[in-house]
Amino acid sequence: MTHAIRVYETGGPEVMKWEAVELPDPGPGEVRVRNHAVGLNFLDVYNRSGLYRRAHLPFTPGNEGAGEVVAVGDGVTDFKVGDRVAYADPIGSYAEERNMPAARLVALPEGIDFRTGAAMMLKGMTVQYLLRRTFKVEKGHTILFHAAAGGVGLIAGQWANALGATVIGTVGSAEKAELAKAHGYHHVINYNTEDFVERVKEITDGQGVEVVYDSVGKDTFPGSLDCLKPLGMWVPFGQSSGGTPPLELGMLAQKGSLFVTRPTLFTYAAKREDLVRMAGELFKVVADGTVKIEVNQTYPLKDAVQAHRDLEGRKTTGATVMLP
Repeated sequence: MTHAIRVYETGGPEVMKWEAVELPDPGPGEVRVRNHAVGLNFLDVYNRSGLYRRAHLPFTPGNEGAGEVVAVGDGVTDFKVGDRVAYADPIGSYAEERNMPAARLVALPEGIDFRTGAAMMLKGMTVQYLLRRTFKVEKGHTILFHAAAGGVGLIAGQWANALGATVIGTVGSAEKAELAKAHGYHHVINYNTEDFVERVKEITDGQGVEVVYDSVGKDTFPGSLDCLKPLGMWVPFGQSSGGTPPLELGMLAQKGSLFVTRPTLFTYAAKREDLVRMAGELFKVVADGTVKIEVNQTYPLKDAVQAHRDLEGRKTTGATVMLP
């Protein structure tokens, strides 16, 4: 027997239950992973609340984790018992042990510990595709990143700075502003005391930015569009404040022939060769010190309810991991 968080109905944090569960032997192409650390993400909230509808109840939430292989199924050749691994997909990481497809695992380098691995996979690979594929940030670009003091935001600030961009971030408090400044942001806007659209115009001398990365949603719309240069790109990749209203396509023309895309990590990393390449690029920038992954909060996995309450209450900064 092992233990896992189970969700039998969608709703608030209280719907998550810590239970004993039985695991079968891993099937063909599967491995059993003993999690040493599990990542916490807003994606978990969306799944738990029912915002992102799941096909079947009950389920175990969570996508991100790191641990060791303890059993392998038939046909698995890339991993063996004892290997250190990390992953960001599929759902089911809120567990002491789990079976999962070997094709969704990557080897965790020896220089990266389990907590760091669990804190960086989903968030770090999200930053990788945002900055290197969705809109390829280059030296001389000016970008706006909402929620700069969050787990994705702190990674993005460091990485975009290293790429030579001028990096503007938004946050909700003076404390979070200082944190963002310490992680690569050249300019930080407190959206509770300042109009972020006006400040972006001031910072850019009225020119605007090439790209806005937006995980906030309702509260930053349509202001994000007003921060863009003509032909700029709006990249909404989350909705921590709620979903954005329907977008009238004519608005994109009126505001400067703008582009918009709604990307997901799971599309960008669907092919194994892309997953391995993305993770490899992430591991490289962490190993060489370009990006520092800081775990600012830890919780016992059995206390996932409190972890979710704190995340939704904006009481966390940077990365949070839960320990089985």
